Amino acid sequence: MSDPPRIVVAGAGAIGCYVGGLLAAAGRDVTFLGRDRLAQEIALYGLTLTDHAGTRTRVTDPQFSSDPSCLAQADIVLVTVKSAATHEIGETIAARAPTATVVSLQNGITNADTLRAPLQNASVFGGVVAFNVAQTAPGTFHQGTSGGITLETCPNSLVARLSTPQLNVIQTQDFEAVQWGKLLVNLNNALNAVSGLTLLEQLHIRAWRRILATQMTETLQVLKASKITPAKFSPVAPQIVPHILRLPNPLFTRIAKAMLTVDPQARSSMQDDLIARRITEIDALQGEVLRLATAHGLSCPMIKTVVAAIRVAETAQAGPPNLNPQTLLTPFS
Repeated sequence: MSDPPRIVVAGAGAIGCYVGGLLAAAGRDVTFLGRDRLAQEIALYGLTLTDHAGTRTRVTDPQFSSDPSCLAQADIVLVTVKSAATHEIGETIAARAPTATVVSLQNGITNADTLRAPLQNASVFGGVVAFNVAQTAPGTFHQGTSGGITLETCPNSLVARLSTPQLNVIQTQDFEAVQWGKLLVNLNNALNAVSGLTLLEQLHIRAWRRILATQMTETLQVLKASKITPAKFSPVAPQIVPHILRLPNPLFTRIAKAMLTVDPQARSSMQDDLIARRITEIDALQGEVLRLATAHGLSCPMIKTVVAAIRVAETAQAGPPNLNPQTLLTPFS
């Protein structure tokens, strides 16, 4: 019998610690590669995973390193760095594990292709993580929304190796549709970041939902021009979601309960970036829409307004600006 595959999570942050932690808890051989600060934190507090259903998982003896030489042992590398660091981590993997199987578990559309450039001898697969993860305490990472992981077409053995009783992993032949379906949902990341609210608080404010609905409508127009049909990330078609978002609160709340589970602790990773004074992934989300819109001669004024608000917050280096949604809506009133 062959030895079990060795998995390295490259860029272990919220998503990496959560996904890698579930794999480790299920008995997989997992090493986390991340910053010294997080390595020290987990050494002190351990690694605990919680979710919206009330499940609590304590990971026994997590193997955490800040030295990229740990990649040399990897059979599978899960890439969870922010999109801006994708090419750099690809070169790092190429230098130490050039033939490993590499899976991008990142936001955005182009990360797997970015990894393929330096990893020409590796098998690289894109992945979409449908759920939200936030760090809620030292060494504790919380899955605040429902969902699983979808991979582009890949060997069945890879799906099996990344699946656990708590982690539902599937593959699809229409991966681009899944990516764009998730990006439509992720258009809210920036709104949640500048609001300073939890996702649940923010989504219960109709004005914030109106902004999200307008962003989605602009994106759907761009996708139609590009002949791209986004996948469903809820029981209803993406084209219907903007109409639901614009509903009055009582109607929206009733319908939303059947669409997505969001618990009171959830917040977007982009809000975490502003809290940590880091550059956000706005270029990999709204930026992708704007690039595609430019190629088709289309305009997305609301998306441009949201990008500008994030740029101001990034430059200020003062955390979430706690904006009133009317600040963004006024030019469209």
